[in-house]
Amino acid sequence: MADTNRAVEKLQGTFAASLVEVKEDRGDWIVTVAKEAIIPVLAFLKNECAFTMLTDVTAVDYLGKPGDRFVMVYQLTSVLHKDRIRIKAPVSEADCRIESATQVFASANWLEREVYDLFGISFDKHPDLRRILMTPDWVGYPLRKDYPLQGPDREPYKGRLS
Repeated sequence: MADTNRAVEKLQGTFAASLVEVKEDRGDWIVTVAKEAIIPVLAFLKNECAFTMLTDVTAVDYLGKPGDRFVMVYQLTSVLHKDRIRIKAPVSEADCRIESATQVFASANWLEREVYDLFGISFDKHPDLRRILMTPDWVGYPLRKDYPLQGPDREPYKGRLS
């Protein structure tokens, strides 16, 4: 925990203009950064703060809430310090793209493909951005909150059949 506190302090000192929010929740640090700063922030945490493992990449759809519709979420772990930190970056629906974290962590490859496939967020400079779970001809992005529950061109769900 003390090492994560130091990492957060270093982030605040180095990337103050790019930080949107810094908070601690139940012992975990969550740092929200401008999407333009995601690669420098991830590289800094890896190289300067020993967060050498990217354990997860996902997105959240905040449809209907004020602000940007999507938020990218990166979960980093420091094996050396036995600690973790969560980095978030807002992504607007109008410009639904962000730079690929594969430039810093090779493990982001398939995780970003999953986010692209299910949320429709594009990753600039990704080495192989294509669907990974849905068929190439699938229409839409199933984890978006406005996606039809039964899938494209399906009759709406009518409840339990008796």
